[in-house]
Amino acid sequence: MAEVSKSTGWVGWIGFAGIILLLSGVFSLIQGFVALVGSNYYYAVENGTLFLFDLTGWGWWNLIIGAVLVLTGIALFTGATWARVLAIIVASLSAIGQLLLVPAQPWWALIVIAVDILIIYAITAHGREIVDNG
Repeated sequence: MAEVSKSTGWVGWIGFAGIILLLSGVFSLIQGFVALVGSNYYYAVENGTLFLFDLTGWGWWNLIIGAVLVLTGIALFTGATWARVLAIIVASLSAIGQLLLVPAQPWWALIVIAVDILIIYAITAHGREIVDNG
């Protein structure tokens, strides 16, 4: 008698997590590149004062985290345990990095943090299902 798989709809959410990691990585790569090449593009006025980022450090952070996000998003589709662990770590780092943007871009930062939390939940609660169905 064949064993019946007990998968839920969260298997699709893990695929969603992989795609979002890819997109987030591409966005981070673009932000990092612009921050390094065009230093006059990132600033914000908050409560009448100018809020400046350390563009070089922020640019390199975005380039590195973006590359890792893209590679992790691709690896997540294999269902490998190491890819799921790395995805959780990278999504956590992405959420923490977004905290730096809250004063300048609160809505964008809060949306990205919420999506990162959803990614972490999908992978931690239902990550094994992608291996069972793979």
